[in-house]
Amino acid sequence: MRAHRGARQVDRGAIWAFAPVIAMVPFSLLALFVIWLPIGWATTLSYWWFVLAFLVAGLGLFVRPIQVLVLTPLLGARRPTAAEAAIIEPLWDRIARANDLPPSRFVVRVLPSDELNAFACGGHLVVVTTYAVDELSQGQLRGVLAHELSHHLGLHTVSITIGHWLSAPVVLLARVGFFLENVAHATAGSFGRGSPLISALGNVVAFVVNGFSWVFTAALRGSDALANLVGHSSEYEADRRAVRMGFGRELASALRQLLAGGSGGRPIGWRARLGASHPPARTRVARIEALMRHPAR
Repeated sequence: MRAHRGARQVDRGAIWAFAPVIAMVPFSLLALFVIWLPIGWATTLSYWWFVLAFLVAGLGLFVRPIQVLVLTPLLGARRPTAAEAAIIEPLWDRIARANDLPPSRFVVRVLPSDELNAFACGGHLVVVTTYAVDELSQGQLRGVLAHELSHHLGLHTVSITIGHWLSAPVVLLARVGFFLENVAHATAGSFGRGSPLISALGNVVAFVVNGFSWVFTAALRGSDALANLVGHSSEYEADRRAVRMGFGRELASALRQLLAGGSGGRPIGWRARLGASHPPARTRVARIEALMRHPAR
């Protein structure tokens, strides 16, 4: 039974988390097509080989050394200091033992931040903020780390990592599009004063580029909203797994501290709900307490 605890298992949250990934696919393919156009014009590389190369490169995000060397600095995280390691390592060792896992299978990194936060990404990376390390009690931090490990064991991070990789070309084109729109407006304003034709042409180009940028931006916002909506299931599943590990009380205590700090409240309005990546902390605490009272549920 203990060996079963540390096994990675696809749960309901992981399945639902693929919804925004599927929604992003057509926009990612469109963005890749736009990026490929000059490459295809200059070389004999076909579009689908270009797409395949992009997907194969994305697989590297699941390789542990690449996650440590590439994702860590991209996220702005770093190795724990000696003082931070003295706090984190004993807690992580206990969580790993509770799941019959070697502590080295996953890597814990620290993100300098004044926010109480932690997250799991890739296939092996857990990131916790300096504020969480400094301000949470050891028990509370243990509960938070157990929750993040649960995301890995539930395979929730797979869809998140794939989604971020698929959205990369969309983000790139959206930013390039807004830049080109500004260039077109500036050109029309500078060179179009004495020529109505140049002014009109610049405005038309700006309008077309703005349309493409709007499509990609809308795709990103829609995917994020859908990810937040279905991501609540992943959070509840990770809480459930943390309770089964034996760290439910510590996790609930950390969530209460989040509430005491003025965060984690219930969002008001549908826009706030779509923008909330986590369920209300109060709801999570109630569910955790119910699971501890009735472990079989």
